[in-house]
Amino acid sequence: MAAFFNAYESSLTDDNSVPVAISLERELNHTTSHRLRLRSDSSDWHDINRTLVERLVKTMLWAYGGFRFRISAPDYIVDYIRGAYKPGGLRAFDAEFMSRVYERPFTVESVPLDRVPPDKSGARTVGRHLDGCRIGFDAGGSDRKVSAVIDGEAVYSEEVIWHPKTQADPAYHYSGILAAFRSAAEHMPRVDGIGVSSAGIYVANRTRVASLFLKVPINEFNAHVNDIYIRAAKAIGDVPLEVANDGDVTALAGAMDLNENSVLGIAMGTSEAGGFVDHDGNITGWLNELAFVPVDANPRAMIDEWSGDYGCGVKYFSQDAAAKLAPAAGIELDESLTPAEKLKAVQANAEKGHAGALAIFDTIGAYLGWTLAWYARFYQIKHVLILGRVTSGVGGERVVVEALRALSAVDPDLAGKLTLHLPDESNRRVGQSIAAASLPQIN
Repeated sequence: MAAFFNAYESSLTDDNSVPVAISLERELNHTTSHRLRLRSDSSDWHDINRTLVERLVKTMLWAYGGFRFRISAPDYIVDYIRGAYKPGGLRAFDAEFMSRVYERPFTVESVPLDRVPPDKSGARTVGRHLDGCRIGFDAGGSDRKVSAVIDGEAVYSEEVIWHPKTQADPAYHYSGILAAFRSAAEHMPRVDGIGVSSAGIYVANRTRVASLFLKVPINEFNAHVNDIYIRAAKAIGDVPLEVANDGDVTALAGAMDLNENSVLGIAMGTSEAGGFVDHDGNITGWLNELAFVPVDANPRAMIDEWSGDYGCGVKYFSQDAAAKLAPAAGIELDESLTPAEKLKAVQANAEKGHAGALAIFDTIGAYLGWTLAWYARFYQIKHVLILGRVTSGVGGERVVVEALRALSAVDPDLAGKLTLHLPDESNRRVGQSIAAASLPQIN
């Protein structure tokens, strides 16, 4: 995407282009906008203009979240975006998803340039509470981690393999969550608060949308998943609970560890999770679902099975990336293996010095370097924290080295301003659960 936009923008002049503005509204009238110019000197540019704006709109939607686009652009652009997001359109999945999250109809409106709303932030402070005896739980798609934290120090941590995405019975999820809570509680004299980092979207500690419960029927979801963390916490005691998206907790973990702000967190595991702490140390209220953000402009790129779209981050910064690259690296993987098992096989080869396996992590690093140049158009970042199972072992260091090399090639100025951070092995695997423990404020 960075190469696509860089090449396009290099062709622009004031004489051959027109201004375009796109604003996205989410809850409480919070808005985020993006401005650009489009080639206007020939209809030959219409197709590429449509593609460029569609990819930009898609990125804004999953980075920021929202239910209403207001667009000032030529009619053929607005008509194309409106058609893409209508029922049965190219991006019907995205529109339906956002309608469910925000409980509002998804709309695309055409407005004059002077009627594009100004940005309105929904940033808020969260986390960094370290007092007392706390449980921190991180619910991943292939493993769950829990920590017992006393006055900011982890006195116990464990990691358990589970398979929530394949289970239709929410009792499986509930029993796993409760078992983790109880395991941590056994290592402390009491429990003062519980913090949860979980893939998905949560409002008031309730589950709105989450891939962890992908197989749970909607009636069972509404009856037993919506309040699953609330019920599990009450089984431990009447203590404060805070549930946050795992991407935001990734960013929080980085900000706490570095004692810095302007941190973008990227967790590479079953999927790609993202989170952002702004220059004031606040959570922005953005969606930060980087798994669905397009990073590859090639229309022949791998398709994400869930959204049906091509070139999305989930296929470049997750277990799927390692499995996708294995054949080119000369590594044969048994197709009966789960994605987590395939990653383990690749990592085992990398630890032995297998050249192809090491090249897989070099390639993921190259993906990351180019993608950071794209993310920087939407996030003001100084630090990037990289976590997740994909970065375990020797591969993680190679990802960072190659990411910096690629970023230096595409955007030397940005490369000089960004610092990439790879936590040590212990923090890398359980850092999310420790940061999650700091989420609730104890009365």
